[in-house]
Amino acid sequence: MSTLARAKVQAKAHPLAVDAVLATAVLACMVAGSFVEPRHRDTVNWVLRTPDPLSLVLMVLGAAALVFRRRAPMTVLALTGTFSVIESVTGDPRAPVAMSAVIALYTVASTTDRPTTWRVGLLTTTVLTGAAMAAGPLPWYAQENLGIVAWAGIGATAGDAVRSRRAFIQAIRERAERAERTREEEARRRVAEERLRIARDLHDVVAHHIALVNVQAGVAAHVMDKRPDQAKEALSHVREASRSALNELRATVGLLRQSGDPEAPTEPAPGLDRLDELAGSFRNAGQRIEVARTDQGTVLPAAVDLAAYRIIQEALTNVRKHAGPHAKAEVSVVRVGPNIEITVLDDGSGEDADPGSGGGHGLLGMRERVTALRGTLTTGPRYGGGFRVHAILPVKNRTPTGEDPA
Repeated sequence: MSTLARAKVQAKAHPLAVDAVLATAVLACMVAGSFVEPRHRDTVNWVLRTPDPLSLVLMVLGAAALVFRRRAPMTVLALTGTFSVIESVTGDPRAPVAMSAVIALYTVASTTDRPTTWRVGLLTTTVLTGAAMAAGPLPWYAQENLGIVAWAGIGATAGDAVRSRRAFIQAIRERAERAERTREEEARRRVAEERLRIARDLHDVVAHHIALVNVQAGVAAHVMDKRPDQAKEALSHVREASRSALNELRATVGLLRQSGDPEAPTEPAPGLDRLDELAGSFRNAGQRIEVARTDQGTVLPAAVDLAAYRIIQEALTNVRKHAGPHAKAEVSVVRVGPNIEITVLDDGSGEDADPGSGGGHGLLGMRERVTALRGTLTTGPRYGGGFRVHAILPVKNRTPTGEDPA
């Protein structure tokens, strides 16, 4: 820290000491000015003189009042103004007691608003100048009387300028602090959204592939002794599903890497172009699935394409987990005007569902994905048995921030 900065810190920490030093300096200037007197003849000459005892007392009182100028600026101005009026009426020649009133007027102007500065400044100038012109020993047009107007105006103007500068700096500081808080809040919001998005992706990947692995592993264990060929086929499906799960997990976790980390192999985010592959993985697990599409040729934004794939993936996973392996699922992808509608139906009763499948976050994750894209999601039981998932996604991405969530 520099010497100037250290001095400013000390001054803010001990304002009363600073005002005491200022009062001492003002007293020294007033006393020094009281020992000389201008003589106006052909030129202005300065001659030594001895100040009156009353003038010395008034100067000391005025300087002493300045020590408390920050605590009670109006009171100090009233006291110093009174001392100046007394000196203007009785002093012959005058002593510069009005200097303390000018400092007090500056303090009032720097600590109040502009209308108050105007009113107090005009009142102080009028009282001091009027008393000097009306009751003083000098003619009303004397330079000493007119000088009071100039010095009072300088004090009020300087104080108002300092107050304006302080207010400007404070406004800049508050604006910077507010902007910093806004940036921190925005950063926290983005981090929370990113964590939620990654959590949804991880849930969809893990729930889908682990469900398939669970089914195929159960099939392999059931037919291992009697039909080894079918057990090998089931284990092959387990291996394929686990490899797909690892690839998708690697791609998802790759989003968490820092910019300077070594590159890791990743694959593009899945979309509706892999719908047949997705349906095939469920068919290999023994699920009956029918897929109908009328959206050929529709180019979807990456976020919409990924959300549509994940919704179908999660819905089919729920069919397998909750409707049972013998339930039939129907998947339809239809382009309707500016939207694309996705429907997944099943006719399962849930009686032969996997007993180890419990509640999860699948429906919640689907709803969050659809809401992020300004779409709508409807889920619920079907009349006559089964479950229905219906999502409407806009073909054009309409996220709240205008950014692509992918």
